Amino acid sequence: MSVTQNFNQSYRNNYHIKLESHDNRTLNKTKNGHFKAIHNEKEAGRTTYTWAGTDKFIIDHTEVNPDFAGQNVGKKMVLEAVQYARENNLKILPLCPFAKSVFDKTKDIQDLLF
Repeated sequence: MSVTQNFNQSYRNNYHIKLESHDNRTLNKTKNGHFKAIHNEKEAGRTTYTWAGTDKFIIDHTEVNPDFAGQNVGKKMVLEAVQYARENNLKILPLCPFAKSVFDKTKDIQDLLF
């Protein structure tokens, strides 16, 4: 089990965050999307991205609701983006300072960088 899979499983068990991913390419031909963390119907956080071609995306912003600060919501959303990239053979450029710090600290996801 990778570090990412292990973290995802323990996080889901402890915090019951439901992640919703949204890719605007299929809805309105724009080049952006987001991963949203929801807890008890309240938005816990959001990570936004912009497509850079068909096989790469740029994480440009991560924001966590102050009510969920210190609960690893931001890291969870970045790792959800990593899982999405792995499942779809995509590469990621983390321009968001928070997302970049997650990539810098997590060696087993750095193969997804472009």
